[in-house]
Amino acid sequence: MFRPKLTACAVALACAFPALASANDSEEMEKLRAEIQQMKQSYESRIQSLESRLQQTAAVAGQADIKAEAAAQASTRPTASNAFNPDISLILSGTYANRSRDSDYHISGFQAAGEIGPGTRGFSLGESELGIYASIDPSFYGGLNLALAPDNSVGVEEAFIQTTSLPYGITLKAGRFFSGIGYLNEQHAHTWDFVDNPLAYQAFLGNQFGDDGVQLKWLAPSDLFLELGAEYGRGRIADTEGRDKNGGGAGSLFAHLGGDAGVSNSWRAGLSYLQTAPQDRQSNDLDAAGGYVTNSFTGNSRVWMADFVWKWAPNGNAANTSLKLQGEYLHRSENGTLNADRYSATQSGWYAQGIYQFMPHWRTGLRYDRLDSGDVDYGLNAANLANTGYDPKRLTWMLDYNPSEFSRIRLQISRDESRQEATDNQVFIQYQMNLGAHGAHKY
Repeated sequence: MFRPKLTACAVALACAFPALASANDSEEMEKLRAEIQQMKQSYESRIQSLESRLQQTAAVAGQADIKAEAAAQASTRPTASNAFNPDISLILSGTYANRSRDSDYHISGFQAAGEIGPGTRGFSLGESELGIYASIDPSFYGGLNLALAPDNSVGVEEAFIQTTSLPYGITLKAGRFFSGIGYLNEQHAHTWDFVDNPLAYQAFLGNQFGDDGVQLKWLAPSDLFLELGAEYGRGRIADTEGRDKNGGGAGSLFAHLGGDAGVSNSWRAGLSYLQTAPQDRQSNDLDAAGGYVTNSFTGNSRVWMADFVWKWAPNGNAANTSLKLQGEYLHRSENGTLNADRYSATQSGWYAQGIYQFMPHWRTGLRYDRLDSGDVDYGLNAANLANTGYDPKRLTWMLDYNPSEFSRIRLQISRDESRQEATDNQVFIQYQMNLGAHGAHKY
C-alpha cells in the first residue's frame, strides 16, 4: 500500500532535482559574470591611470629635450656679455703717507724707471681699479682692467682675450696683460701683501711689467703643477712705448712647478727670463754735485728671475691661521747708450717676506729688500753721475685687518734706504675696498 506512494515520491524528486541544479548554476554564473565585470572595470581604470602618467612623463621629457637642444644651440653662437654674468668689480684704494723725506725719489746707482717709489706725502687717493671679466663664448674668455690714477688719468692695465678650449692643456692669450714672469708680476696691486712692490721689481721692471703681445702657456697633465710659458710683445717696459717696428721688442720664457706637501703645506717655484730693448727709458739719478738729473737709456736689457713660495694652513684650512713665506731673486744685465754715451751694467736684487695670519681677519708681515750695485760702466757719464757702489735696502713691517674678502685696512712702517744720501722713515695707512664680483686670485 505504501510502495506505490514511495515510488511516486521518488519519481517526483528525480524530476525536480535537475531543475534545482539548473537554478543553482544560473545564480553562480551570474555571480562570476558580475565579478569578471568588476575586475574588468578595475583593470581598465588602472590602465587609463598608467597611460595618463605615461603621457605626462613623455611631455616633461619632451620639454627637457627642447630646453637642452635650445641650450646647445645657444652655446654655439655669440651672446651678449651680460648673458654670462660678467665679473664687474671696482677696487677703491686710498693712502695716508707720513715720510721723513720729501717725495723726490730715486734708487741710488740704478737706472730705474716707471712707477717707482712710495708716492706723495699726506693724503692720496691711491690707484683705483675697474675690472670687467667674462666668458665670450665656449672658445674665448676676455678681460679689461682700467687703472684710475690719483692725477685723474686713466690707464689700461689689461685688455685681452684668452682661449678656453684648446687641447692638450694649451692656452693662448693676446692683447695687453701682465707678464707671467716671476711670482708677483702677474698680480694686481690690490692683492699685494704690502703697500708697495719690492725694490728689485721697482729697479728692474719699472715696478711691474705689462706688455702688448701674445702669450702661450702649457699646463702639464700631471699630479704636480707644471706650467711652461712663452711671450712675445712690443716691449712696453718702465713707462716706455716699445719699439716702433714690425715684429716685437720683448720676449720672455717662464716655468712654474708646485705641489702639496701633506694636507697642511703647499709650494711653488719658478724660473723666468725676460729680454727687452728699451728706447729712451727715462730715470732719475744724482749728479756729482748732488743735484737731480734725468738719464735716458736705449739698448738691450736682460732679466733672470727665480721665485719660491711656501704656504702653510692647518689641514688646509686658512680661515683662522696661516703662514706664507716667499722670496724672489732678480738679476739684470744691460748694454747700450746712456745720454748718448756707452753704458753697461750687471746688477741684482732680492727680497724675502713672511705673512702670518694669527687669528681670523688679522695678518702681520715682515719684508726685507736688498739690491746689489754690481758692476757698472758709465763711460763718459761717470764724470757727471754719482757712482759710489751703494747697495740700497729696506725693511718693512705691516699689520692689516680684513673684515671680509672685500675689504682691508692696513698699517705699514718702513725704513727705506734706497737713497744713499737720505734714509726715509715711512708710515702708511691704507684702505682697499672691493665693490662687485671678483674672480679668485692666483696661488
